Amino acid sequence: MKRITIILLFSSIFLHCTLSSCNAQVKNESSKSAMNAKPGEVVKQPANYKEGADYDVYNRIRIVDKVGFTSPQEAYSLLLPKNWQHQSDIVWNMPGSSCAGTFKWFKGTSVDTKHELIMYPDLIYMWNSNPEIMRYNQGFEPSSNCSYHQPIDAATYLKQVFTQELGNPQVIKMETNQDVVNQMQQSGNASVAELRQYGAGDVRFFPTALNAVVRWNDGTEGLLILGIMVSEITVPNVYTGSSDKIYTTNVTRRTLYRYPGKESEQAKNRFAVIMSSVRTNPYWNDAVNQFWKNMRQQSNIVHLGNIKAMDEQTRRIGEQTIKAGEARLRTMDLEVRNWEKQQSSQDRINTSFIKTIREVENYRDETGVYEMSSSYSNAWSRGDGNSFVMSNNPNFNPALVFQDQNWKEMKKVD
Repeated sequence: MKRITIILLFSSIFLHCTLSSCNAQVKNESSKSAMNAKPGEVVKQPANYKEGADYDVYNRIRIVDKVGFTSPQEAYSLLLPKNWQHQSDIVWNMPGSSCAGTFKWFKGTSVDTKHELIMYPDLIYMWNSNPEIMRYNQGFEPSSNCSYHQPIDAATYLKQVFTQELGNPQVIKMETNQDVVNQMQQSGNASVAELRQYGAGDVRFFPTALNAVVRWNDGTEGLLILGIMVSEITVPNVYTGSSDKIYTTNVTRRTLYRYPGKESEQAKNRFAVIMSSVRTNPYWNDAVNQFWKNMRQQSNIVHLGNIKAMDEQTRRIGEQTIKAGEARLRTMDLEVRNWEKQQSSQDRINTSFIKTIREVENYRDETGVYEMSSSYSNAWSRGDGNSFVMSNNPNFNPALVFQDQNWKEMKKVD
């Protein structure tokens, strides 16, 4: 069990549109226009526009961590088309468990259930070049987040593992996302110093990432993104005088958007908006990362990879970290939410993934700059950071259609 924990220690490093009070004002103004109209003059009324055809409404959904802190805290947010249903979970496998770490899962579904978005939790594969260690480790039951598997790249994982889990769809398109690969490599390089603190010798990383399109026999298709980081860590073997290699494969960013094949353009537009809109709360993220870093630093790792955990000290450090994180979360300005309105997402990988599917444009309103799919020619917001309308119809105006003057057109910026 101790050997499983040391491997996990290394791997953990990577790891409505609504009516407002101004309705009456708009209606009154419309009435005044009609009253002031000249005899025989026709007052122009809003045209009948169809949602989903002439425009799309997106609302920001906020995902809350109900487990890791003494009170629920917002973990991340994203835009979803209006009226979509969603489910989510944030799971904490605490220190000492067979698969320690924090794992996220999300699912969004359209009202007619024809469109579905799933963000799967990260998966960790463990392997060791020493066959005796592997025989020892495989005596323990794998969990839903951690298992045993030889190092594998993204393309092989997609064909041999992921598609089987999805019902064996046909892969009709697959391409490497080099931009994401480069970002993952930078992330891996940044963790080398910490890994060496724990007794690791030579450390190497092998990142792969891809975008794919798959098709099922029922005519539905799916947009897939996937990233994999394989770490190879060399540790001394004092019994033989040689060394062993510990392999950790982090399967991350597993995301599927499934849709009717005839609606591929609409699906690409929506997928681009959703993925580029993901914003992680940095206060929550920093608290989580600091918690796991403290757990790693409180473990005394010897050359064989054994961990000596001081339970009481670990518990105390964990409580202090979470308390400090909660204090930072309380200082977050819920009205301004500057971290959510930045031009660039804190996590550039989401945007980098979808850029090969749909380019994005920067749009500005009075609250900040937001990334939106370039497949839409016009964007509007209510100035609250929560509600947006995207359209390709130049005549569409949500202020008139929704009888809500809070809707303002956003401007494209560089």
